Amino acid sequence: MGDDIGERLAAAAAAIREHDLAGQRLRELSGRMMAARAAVGVLRERLDAEQADVDRLEGLTLSRVVAALRGVRDDALARERAEVDAARLRLAEAERLLAALRDESARTQARRRRLATAPGEYAALLDERERLLAGSDDPRRPRLLELAERRGRLTAEHRELTEAVRAARNAESALHHLRELLSRASEWSTYDALGGGLVTSMVKHDILDEAADASARADRALATLRTELADLSGATPDTPGPVAGELTRFADIWLDNLLTDVVVLRRVERSLGEVVDALGEVAGLRRQLETRAAELGARLAAVERERGELLKPA
Repeated sequence: MGDDIGERLAAAAAAIREHDLAGQRLRELSGRMMAARAAVGVLRERLDAEQADVDRLEGLTLSRVVAALRGVRDDALARERAEVDAARLRLAEAERLLAALRDESARTQARRRRLATAPGEYAALLDERERLLAGSDDPRRPRLLELAERRGRLTAEHRELTEAVRAARNAESALHHLRELLSRASEWSTYDALGGGLVTSMVKHDILDEAADASARADRALATLRTELADLSGATPDTPGPVAGELTRFADIWLDNLLTDVVVLRRVERSLGEVVDALGEVAGLRRQLETRAAELGARLAAVERERGELLKPA
């Protein structure tokens, strides 16, 4: 009944879809890597400039002598060293993002190479299908072959939707965690039992590092979600952009020259509002993707049922 050619045609339809998607993903990754490389270059220049300021204050220069005479050298040097550390932190996160993009690109290239023969194999199967149809008098054969091709397409699309749903759930989880940390920060009492202001209290409890890490994870999860959505056929909602920015921007909440309690609290509350908005968007998107996946699963099940009925013995 052409079951063998049907199975091969279904597999070939799924393979050619994956081959095309890999090409789309490589083009999208290429643009993201170009932007990431540019960001790394800018941050390296900034780090070099900050290090030059430290070297100037540590060396025997007029500015060092003047600063020493005014009694502010140690404070200035400590501030410049802190700015070097901040620049190094931003650069490290940007380099990690670039490395992750490169890894993903390498995996996608390997996947596309494995599927390089898919277009030719699909074309050959179509030729074989045409010959079988021309030489067969079984009335079920045309419909079985049509269902096999449709099953291959639906299977590939359902897998893509499933991956997008998983990415949306991961992004939603990351945003939930970030929202909890920012809520803790915004609700922190101005002075804790040990004394000190908001910033001092947050540093003591490591909430700055936790929030920065959580923001970076949320950004990476949203980037993965955008990549998965780019693979889907048909219109899909836009995903929110970076929440509080990648760490290179999120760190600006903490690593500038205006670290007063009032400024930090205001920025935390603004970031919290952005995260809440993004969380609502991602949750809505996840629900839409789950609905689409369920609808596609139902269509696939209908194809399987019809195929089974056609293949039943008379």
